[in-house]
Amino acid sequence: MQPDFWNDKRPAGVPNEVDMGGFRSVVEVFERSCKTHANRPAFSNMGVTLTYAELDSYSAAFAAWLQQHTDLQPGDRIAVQMPNLLQYPIAVFGAMRAGLVVVNTNPLYTAREMRHQFKDSGVRGLIYLNTFGRLVQEVLADTDIEYLIEARIGDMLPALKGVLVNAAVKHLKKMVPEYSLPQAVSFKQALRECAGQSPAPVALSLEDIAVLQYTGGTTGAAKGAMLTHGNLVGNMQQVHAVMQQLDEHGQAIVKDGEEIMIAPLPLYHIYAFTVNCMCMMVTGNHNVLITNPRDIDGFVKELQRWQFTAFLGLNTLFVALMAHRDFNKLDFSRLKTTNSGGTALVSAVAERWQRITGCQVLEGYGLTETSPVACANPYGGMARLGTVGLPVPGTLLKVIDDDGQELPLGARGELCIKGPQVMKGYWQRPEATAEVLDSEGWLKTGDIAVIDEDGFVRIVDRKKDLIIVSGFNVYPNEVEDVVMAHAKVSACAAIGVPDEKTGEAVRLFVVPSDSSLTVEELQAYCRENLTSYKVPKQVVFRDSLPMTPVGKILRRELRDQV
Repeated sequence: MQPDFWNDKRPAGVPNEVDMGGFRSVVEVFERSCKTHANRPAFSNMGVTLTYAELDSYSAAFAAWLQQHTDLQPGDRIAVQMPNLLQYPIAVFGAMRAGLVVVNTNPLYTAREMRHQFKDSGVRGLIYLNTFGRLVQEVLADTDIEYLIEARIGDMLPALKGVLVNAAVKHLKKMVPEYSLPQAVSFKQALRECAGQSPAPVALSLEDIAVLQYTGGTTGAAKGAMLTHGNLVGNMQQVHAVMQQLDEHGQAIVKDGEEIMIAPLPLYHIYAFTVNCMCMMVTGNHNVLITNPRDIDGFVKELQRWQFTAFLGLNTLFVALMAHRDFNKLDFSRLKTTNSGGTALVSAVAERWQRITGCQVLEGYGLTETSPVACANPYGGMARLGTVGLPVPGTLLKVIDDDGQELPLGARGELCIKGPQVMKGYWQRPEATAEVLDSEGWLKTGDIAVIDEDGFVRIVDRKKDLIIVSGFNVYPNEVEDVVMAHAKVSACAAIGVPDEKTGEAVRLFVVPSDSSLTVEELQAYCRENLTSYKVPKQVVFRDSLPMTPVGKILRRELRDQV
């Protein structure tokens, strides 16, 4: 489409472009926001609230500690592996202030997945929660990690409560398996040692890498998307621009410093990382971190404590919450926006959510490679259920055919994206980068879309074999590579099938080489080697699988059979 195609299609208050000249780095945005919104709450978790001034102070202390007690240099990589705790934003912004590149690591990873990511990214430091200590010990010798910083769940709680929580986690809940990492430094001790100190300034530019965000690959090996400071600053400003939409009284619907957003999605996932860690910071708004969203009882009790105005979720979570007996008793009187992303939104779920809460669900679209937000639905009457909305300001879209030719409005084709949020490329993967990024900066998404005459975008199919389970990408090749290593498997193929709860689930077709193989044995093996959401929910034994004449398994034919 022409660059000005969307100019008259956006709602009142939303600009068509964003100014990329205002900031030089994420750190500059962060430091300015912490001063502007100093006394406002930034993050709450487990009964403790950090103001922006406190977040500034703690992250400065951690950055100073990294500079004074390690020889990590600007540009070195440091992994952060923890769930939604106050320690997470302190660690991430502290690392960035020290000039380091953050490698977000899923806490649910198995040892195999951790080894790959740590070795591929070349991380020299790791900030982890002690509940993962045994896995860290298991993989450490196979990595280049020199510095370990160990957090505990109770670190940011008042002293006595913190001791009690840490003891309960270890001795009552048995969440901390035995391990030995004597070289690890306590996260709490690092903050204490450099309390009140400021880090030495680090020269950063928009071109510098801020985050390596790993995403699956069609070859089965996860790739690190290089997201620069410019990518993240651009996407922050783009999402903030969407928030400037005006209501019928000419007032911004989302108001700076007044919103309370519930944040149950994991901050290590790019969707929540950008929206909760980055975008809400620009506006001086308040994030309520949910550490374990699978504990629906605990989640609903936490919701009872807040007059929340915004909610970030996905289909799986909406379904689970609405099934809870006390959910419809919550106070939704201030809830003005519910945003969904990461996986397709089921219309019936969105409609039920609106009936119960009085708030519509706005679906958006993005990729790890786009930092991630590329499209968003407007608020109110302009929103269109079943679409992912309009491109965010400063973003161009087009759909192309198999020959790379742009197609007209209303035609189905591969969606391509161009804008300041598009990644620099894949870490140390020039060939993989060249497959998806052309010389003009257009990113091929692998998704089949239709752009209608009003500029709204519908995702109608997927060009890749990607499976999306509860918002997480699962690549069939990775599942198949793990399963093929089992001694009793002759051939296998993984596909995605519809699932009411998770959007899609993994169905695995297996040709056994040994008749003693059972479904239970295979699933147990998968649980040892794959993160839980990648483990096949359904396993089907077959005598053979459909193949091409050269022996390539036809996943498409399996999907058609299903």
